[in-house]
Amino acid sequence: MIKNPLTKEEKQVIINKKTENPFTNEYDSMFKDGVFYCRQCSQPLFSAEAKFNSGCGWPSFDEHFPGSVVRKPDSDGIRTEIICSNCKGHLGHVFEGEKMTEKDTRHCVNSLSIKFIPKSNEGNIEVAYFGGGCFWCTEAVFKLIPGVISVISGYSGGSKDNPSYEDVSEGNTHHAEVVRIEFNNVIVTFDDLLQIFFEIHDPTTLNRQGNDVGEQYRSIILFTTIEQEQKTKRYIEVLKNTGIMAVTQVIPYMVFYQAEDYHMNFYENNPNNPYCSLVVMGKVKKAAELIKKRNLSLPKS
Repeated sequence: MIKNPLTKEEKQVIINKKTENPFTNEYDSMFKDGVFYCRQCSQPLFSAEAKFNSGCGWPSFDEHFPGSVVRKPDSDGIRTEIICSNCKGHLGHVFEGEKMTEKDTRHCVNSLSIKFIPKSNEGNIEVAYFGGGCFWCTEAVFKLIPGVISVISGYSGGSKDNPSYEDVSEGNTHHAEVVRIEFNNVIVTFDDLLQIFFEIHDPTTLNRQGNDVGEQYRSIILFTTIEQEQKTKRYIEVLKNTGIMAVTQVIPYMVFYQAEDYHMNFYENNPNNPYCSLVVMGKVKKAAELIKKRNLSLPKS
C-alpha cells in the first residue's frame, strides 16, 4: 500500500490519535459538493451529501461509504474510535442516539485525517496532474497547448516528503514524475488534455515508457475534482472497450513536490541533448498534430 506523506500535524492525528482543535479546522464549516478521502491512503470515505452541521466544531457525517470505515472501542473505554479500513489511520469517533439526523449517527472526524475533492472546479482556472513517463516529455507537450497557463515538473503519488530527483530515481519513494498543469477550461477542456495525454504515451505498459523503466515512469492521473475522476475513468473504460488495456493509476491529488530548477523547461533549454532530440521531439511533433486535429490553434512562435 502506498501512503501519502504526512505533515507533523497530520501524523499527530492520524498516527498518534490526537484530536485537532474544534471550530478552527479546515472542513468544519465547509459545505460543498464532492467526496472526502483518507488523507493517508486516498481511500474514499464520506460523500459531502452525508455531511451535516452538528455544532460540535469538527466535520460530522451521518454515513460513510460501505466498508470504508471500521469501528474500534476507544482506549478510554467510553467512546468508539473510527479508523480507515484500508490504512488503519485514525479518523475520529462515532456517536449514536443524539437524534441529529434521520440516521441518528454522527461520525466526528478530524479535518487533518481527510482530504476533500470537489465535484467540479469553481471558475475558469483548473489544475490537472498527469504522469506519463519522463516529465521532460510531458512538460514539453502540454506547454504547446493553447489555454494552458503553466506547466511545472515535479513528483507526486508517493510516500516521501520533499524527494530529490535522485531519491525518486532510486525507486524507493513510490513517487511518479508528473506535471502540474494550470489551464483555462474555457479555452481548453480537461477532455482535450486527456486525449492528448493518452495519445502521447503508452498507457498499457506498467512502470515503463520505452527505455525508461521504473515506478517513477508509471502512467498516472491525480484528479483534483470528482468531475476529473469521472471523466478519466470513463475515458479509460472507452479505451478498454477498443482493446487498449490501460494500466493508468487514477488517484486523488494529495501533494506535489516541484522538481529541481534544472528540470524546468528542459526541452527548450537543452535542444542538443540526445534524449530531447530523439524522444521528446517526437512526442512534441505528435502533440502538435493532435492539437490541430482538435481545432486548437497553435500559439504564435
